[in-house]
Amino acid sequence: MTIQETINEISFFHTLDEMQKEQIASISSISKYEKDSILYYESETKQNILFLVSGLLKIFKLDKFDNEIFLYHIYKNSMISELSSIKNHDIYCFSNAEFVKDSLVLSIDFKQFQENFLSKNILTTELMEILLDKTHQLQCILNRELVFDATSKVAFMLNQDLEMFNKLKRQEVSFMLHIQPETLSRVLKKLSRNGTIQIDNGEVIITNKTSLENIFTGVGI
Repeated sequence: MTIQETINEISFFHTLDEMQKEQIASISSISKYEKDSILYYESETKQNILFLVSGLLKIFKLDKFDNEIFLYHIYKNSMISELSSIKNHDIYCFSNAEFVKDSLVLSIDFKQFQENFLSKNILTTELMEILLDKTHQLQCILNRELVFDATSKVAFMLNQDLEMFNKLKRQEVSFMLHIQPETLSRVLKKLSRNGTIQIDNGEVIITNKTSLENIFTGVGI
């Protein structure tokens, strides 16, 4: 797949015409990464804006004891970079990024992207939408880590990331949510008993999405 074909696959660029996509391609490159490889470490500085073309990326931080604190996953067709400014050419990395699957990453020279597109008010709305989504995601992470109890954490992950929940072992889910495996088991049994979820051969199926959402939004509790 050529760079321009790759750009066509990413929804962020769908409003561009063919000439503009060619211009994006001229300042871009594609890199392959193997599972378990690191894309960047916290506090690194990049000069390229990154998009995940295919694969899966895990974003995490480390505490002072080098314990991993899971933040979120980034899926294909998504922007990876955490932008704090659209004027500064440098992109600061606020966390660590590790590939969960073999992946492809599109890398775009951020300085030229600013000069050729953002400065002309091209793709600014699309970029703002992504940045607002990332801000909302950060608010959800803060709630998960500082406000939610165990039931709310589990309900939130089931609502936001059911496919990943079912792919992972229960012990891995417990580690990500910072709860004990026994606690996870009790929460799942409780949600199953009250009809919020159904567990079929170990796979969770949401049977009452409204009830599930009410658990972590605080409605009706």
